Amino acid sequence: MATAEAPPDATLPRYGVPVRLRIAAIVLRSIFVCTLLAVTVRVSMPQNETIWTAFDSFGDAIRLVLGVVVCIWIIAHLFMLPKDAEGYRTWIYLGVALVPLALACAVAVW
Repeated sequence: MATAEAPPDATLPRYGVPVRLRIAAIVLRSIFVCTLLAVTVRVSMPQNETIWTAFDSFGDAIRLVLGVVVCIWIIAHLFMLPKDAEGYRTWIYLGVALVPLALACAVAVW
């Protein structure tokens, strides 16, 4: 009778993410995503004075509904962190480039 061998381990090895890399990436990513959320909220607000008059105009209603959907999507992605060190490293590079641009965009929109 032949004995069955165990199947090979197909999982990738987990490498530890340095704490400074993780913190820097999370901070830059959070600043970018929160700024993106603030710009989206500002742009999706109705042109009239209050939010209760949003449904007076069809364009304001569409803008408000799309803004709410996009804000929910952005908030969901705020809590999805990268899964490996390469993802954190990518957010370091993107964060350094995109955070100043996003902040400038937020200032310009406000």
